[in-house]
Amino acid sequence: MTSQSTATLRSRYAERAASDLEENRHQQEELAKALVRLKHEEALLVDILSLAARHEGLLGAAELPAQKESGTVIPAGRPVQPPAQQTTGRSAHLRERRLKRVLAESGAKGKSRQPLLGEILTALLGAHPEPRLAKELHAELTAEHPDRSPTPQVVRNTLESLVAKGQVQRHKQQRSVLYTLADDARGGVLTER
Repeated sequence: MTSQSTATLRSRYAERAASDLEENRHQQEELAKALVRLKHEEALLVDILSLAARHEGLLGAAELPAQKESGTVIPAGRPVQPPAQQTTGRSAHLRERRLKRVLAESGAKGKSRQPLLGEILTALLGAHPEPRLAKELHAELTAEHPDRSPTPQVVRNTLESLVAKGQVQRHKQQRSVLYTLADDARGGVLTER
């Protein structure tokens, strides 16, 4: 092996290592963001359970998952403290809106229910004749329904559930997965030739 080929090989290894390091750091950033999001969701769920316990006395009948693991029981009617977290103004605002919605739903026994995520997604798909990416549907959902904030993975899982039920069709283009409303769900009639 010549010294020039050795130098070329070393430079390729160095470039590859630098590229791998950059990708590693990018993945670490994404995981850190996901961890922050999950901690926020955990705090929100604890708040919702606490709210439900105060308004319906459910806490005495059912333990929280964390209580089952630790063996501690919180008396009914006593608020559960959410884990410490840093919240932005927007996330605190969204949390407050969700809590108000839960309060309104608990007091509104005879009123109409909020549409399910699957119903909203089928309505969004029905508005577009062309196939849509799950990412596009997620963006549309959060824009039209700011009170709903499912993760992109929840949107994909719901779409796959609708595919399994035959309400939505899945299309693959290269590495992308697109979704359309099934012809039966559109109310369209298939004609035979």
